[in-house]
Amino acid sequence: MEKSIQERKLTKKDYPLGSKSPDLLYTPTQKSYNNLTLDAALNGEVTGADLRISPKTLEMHADISESLGRNQLSKNFRRAAEMINISDARILEIYNALRPNRSTKDELLAIADELENEYGATENAGLIREAADVYERRGRLKQIEE
Repeated sequence: MEKSIQERKLTKKDYPLGSKSPDLLYTPTQKSYNNLTLDAALNGEVTGADLRISPKTLEMHADISESLGRNQLSKNFRRAAEMINISDARILEIYNALRPNRSTKDELLAIADELENEYGATENAGLIREAADVYERRGRLKQIEE
């Protein structure tokens, strides 16, 4: 018996999801993609929160990208999916901490631990740890004054 589309990884033939598999798409507020209509918006049934992408949708796009051999794009979608539950303010703080010479290695590793332990963002945590190592090799870490 063939697996249902929800039980298997999506591929190129499932793209674009909005026209080929709209029944799989839900907002973070659990509204169906098919219910996001102009009439619903005019009637006040759609809010700004309903127009955000869900982690599951990003994961589906990651699967499709992976099936096409676009592994870097797939990783980007997976990291984006992990970031959905992190506040915009915290994301900006992390972004600023990643700028060259803004953070010590310990500060970056603490951010990685936070991402992994508080948000389950293992892909992002790995990226931060990799950045900390690269910054250390290239002399781009904040210098501690003694």
